[in-house]
Amino acid sequence: MDHPPPRILRTVTGELAAEAVRGPVLPHEHLVLDLDRQGDGAAVLDAEHHAASVTGELSSLRLRFGLSLIVELTCRGMGRDVRALARISRETGVPVVAATGWYYEPFHTPEVDTTDVDQLAAVLVREIEDGIGATGIRPGVLGEIGSHGDLPTPAEAKVLRAAGRAALATGLPLATHAQLGRGGLAQLDLLMAEGLPAERICIGHQDLLDDPGVHRGLAERGAYVAFDTVGKESYQSDATRLRLLSALVEAGHGDRALLSCDISRHGYLRGEGGQGYGHLFENFLPAFRAAGADEDLIDLLTRRNPLRFLTGADVEEN
Repeated sequence: MDHPPPRILRTVTGELAAEAVRGPVLPHEHLVLDLDRQGDGAAVLDAEHHAASVTGELSSLRLRFGLSLIVELTCRGMGRDVRALARISRETGVPVVAATGWYYEPFHTPEVDTTDVDQLAAVLVREIEDGIGATGIRPGVLGEIGSHGDLPTPAEAKVLRAAGRAALATGLPLATHAQLGRGGLAQLDLLMAEGLPAERICIGHQDLLDDPGVHRGLAERGAYVAFDTVGKESYQSDATRLRLLSALVEAGHGDRALLSCDISRHGYLRGEGGQGYGHLFENFLPAFRAAGADEDLIDLLTRRNPLRFLTGADVEEN
């Protein structure tokens, strides 16, 4: 019997066949990060945290839940460090996909102001084809490409368009940051206007927007709908997230949902009293099972959907 060729994931430690990923995927996380604009060091995940907490959490999740892949969406202007990602991946045994792109406007790097869309797209394509800096490590996703508000600012529209063109040119998928869940439909409109198919796009932070109609609208057009801040109760209750996810599944769009925790401050780490990267597996999914979700649906949401988003192709059921 003939088998299709393997779908290849580009990780920080080398290529990986998607078919080799047999356990769950966290499709929107941060392992190394610096978003500190207040000077208080809160929105940081640095070397101290990697050694003390991050590697321990990921190693434990691999052993306890079979964690098999992390998509790390720290991009340009967010404190990206792909050498550290490779070190964390080797130490934990968990493959990691790195990202390129630009976050929302307060974190844009200087070239965004002085460079046009085609030139910005060329910057991203060079990183994708040649590697990030001198590391040789190539991104496997564009993200998290950001905007805030119901419409992107002109600068945000510029980087969204550039990222869309780079995704189209390279075949990589694109994940967005929609601040507090707002503006996702506008992001999708803009990216699709660049020719990027909806099924190569994931609209971020939709679990922060209590609007099932928007979620259905995104999914009906073919985009992925990210419920990716699971456990961030100060922004939204997990009970609301569970209701919104259930509504999307019941509307027939379970194949469009992605689940993750978006750990983006050291205070969210388990070792510092936070919910940790494992909150999805330890708390949210058990509640979803109690609400009636079966193991095939769990596998769809936590493995097959993110792998389809990353590769553009279906993988086998477990």
